[in-house]
Amino acid sequence: MTTTTQDTRTVLVTAATGKTGRRVAERLAAHGVTVRAGSRTGTTLFDWEAPATWADALRGADAAYVAYYPDLAAPGAPEAMRAFGRLAAELGVRRLVLLSGRGEPAAVVAEDELRAAWGPGLTVVRAAFFAQNFTEGAMAEGVAAGEVAFPAGATAEPFVDADDVADVVVAALAEDGHGGLVHELTGPRPLTFAQVAAELSRAAGREVRYVPVTEAEYAGLLRDHGLPAPEAAWLAALFAMLLDGHNASVTDGVRRVLGREPRDFGAFAREAFGA
Repeated sequence: MTTTTQDTRTVLVTAATGKTGRRVAERLAAHGVTVRAGSRTGTTLFDWEAPATWADALRGADAAYVAYYPDLAAPGAPEAMRAFGRLAAELGVRRLVLLSGRGEPAAVVAEDELRAAWGPGLTVVRAAFFAQNFTEGAMAEGVAAGEVAFPAGATAEPFVDADDVADVVVAALAEDGHGGLVHELTGPRPLTFAQVAAELSRAAGREVRYVPVTEAEYAGLLRDHGLPAPEAAWLAALFAMLLDGHNASVTDGVRRVLGREPRDFGAFAREAFGA
């Protein structure tokens, strides 16, 4: 990796305990970059729900990785991006890389707000559904129990490895030539959730079943797990929209940025379960 130390001596990583934030922070640190790992409980205090924490985290940073929680398509995200972008511009942050969701119209609105507030040099990384959602997120409990319920029907999704996403983000933060670009990242092949369950079963050496459910049924499952009804309904609707088939195609984003193919879901599953 060819670094541009003038622009990336100090990098704020927001949501630094998340799937991509943790990986980005680790990679930057390994390349000698001073990392501010922003979180609600860490040394660098940063909370998307507490804008008063943003300035101290940003002040003196050369660049920032922007990973909005809970999702860039969530209500309130455009307003947060507008405020964050203005603050980053005021404080002289020279490089921003934003994590976005592939095929999320509401996320594009938030992207545009950040771009308008901070500048046209914003780099956007639009990622497909993370493979790690099955091992690190809320779905991991279902995988461990042998059953994954999800409102995806028989739709295929080109699941992307979060390690590949992190590698692309680090390249965009540390190398010239990414400003103003949108990198759309997927894995190498689309898989249905039934095929994912089969891959997980082979890797884990035990059965993992996929149970297709409706959007309403999935919202009910989320409520049963303690999620407030409005958030459960929004999240179920988001997943149903994302997995309606419009995201089934594969892109060459990982190869264009990194010069290699993205990791296949089967390889991810074998590593995750030590197969």
